[in-house]
Amino acid sequence: MSHAPVDEKAVGAGPSDAGAGESASPGAGAALLEVQDLRVHFPVRRGLLQRQVGAVRAVDGVSFTVPRGATLGLVGESGCGKSTTGRAILRLVEPTSGRVRLDGVELTTLGARALRRERRQMQMIFQDPYASLNPRMTVLDIIAEPLRTHGLVRSREQTATEVAKLMEMVGLAPAYMRRYPHEFSGGQRQRVGIARAIALRPKLVVADEPVSALDVSIQAQILNLLEDLQRELGLTYLFVAHDLAAVRHLSTEIAVMYLGRVVERSETEALFAQPLHPYTQALLSAIPVPDPTVERQRRRLVLMGEVPSPLAPPAGCHFHTRCPHRMEQCSTEVPEFTERTPGRWVACHLQAPPPMPEAEA
Repeated sequence: MSHAPVDEKAVGAGPSDAGAGESASPGAGAALLEVQDLRVHFPVRRGLLQRQVGAVRAVDGVSFTVPRGATLGLVGESGCGKSTTGRAILRLVEPTSGRVRLDGVELTTLGARALRRERRQMQMIFQDPYASLNPRMTVLDIIAEPLRTHGLVRSREQTATEVAKLMEMVGLAPAYMRRYPHEFSGGQRQRVGIARAIALRPKLVVADEPVSALDVSIQAQILNLLEDLQRELGLTYLFVAHDLAAVRHLSTEIAVMYLGRVVERSETEALFAQPLHPYTQALLSAIPVPDPTVERQRRRLVLMGEVPSPLAPPAGCHFHTRCPHRMEQCSTEVPEFTERTPGRWVACHLQAPPPMPEAEA
């Protein structure tokens, strides 16, 4: 199926020459991405001698797998470590410890040259389409840069042809390839970023809040474009976001992060139907309901206090300082990340799901 170039209000679609993408359900098929006990600690230094006085534990022991062709949504409040997790997987930020495997290749031990070769298999879509594109480069040069870096184009004619195909895939007119980023709208710039990310036909794409900087009217179009490209190219996504509605639309599974740790992971609809962790329940209760009658009657779970500092996280369960169901052991014992039911993992001392807030009369 091919699509003519469209303007800002159109939804992009995949190429006509791409093979059918692989589908995968949670836990089905071989894992393309395996993350084991990943940690990213940023040293804090003070004084004239710049002595280390501590470390910000941005990512503190994260583990998960993503099946080939699936989408794992990584959600949580701002500052929980989800974006740092995505960057550490691609080694845009160096991990402090842990292991990351992509299609069986250990990424954390690769040297610079080997890592550069492996980058063909993993790419990133950045959050800010204004800051992620070089304003001094044309769209042609921006999209062609990875192709040139990896020696996949040999002439100007070949480069222009490949860039034109990529622009059509994301719903942009190839006639605009010699324009600069400031001549495009925000949604169009994000399409340029997506075209750059898929130029090398990667296996894994880390999408770091790709719609949060866009108008609401454009967000659904970008999400539909990502869904189309996944189906056509067989992409595997790690979708980082704080918008649970967007995550629900695109994700096969969801992992919820709080203060550097994954506290719950589940198949998407099961998580929305019955969250097992109190923090997940609070996140879901904050999603507005489009029905005014239901919205007025429902009761939201409002967390008290602020998120603790990752420089000095609380002992035991990191969430216990804000949890409405905390027990004595929560402040001293770290809950194990265990599988409560098939495919549903949670790190919580509660033995049963927390009761849902009752609707107001």
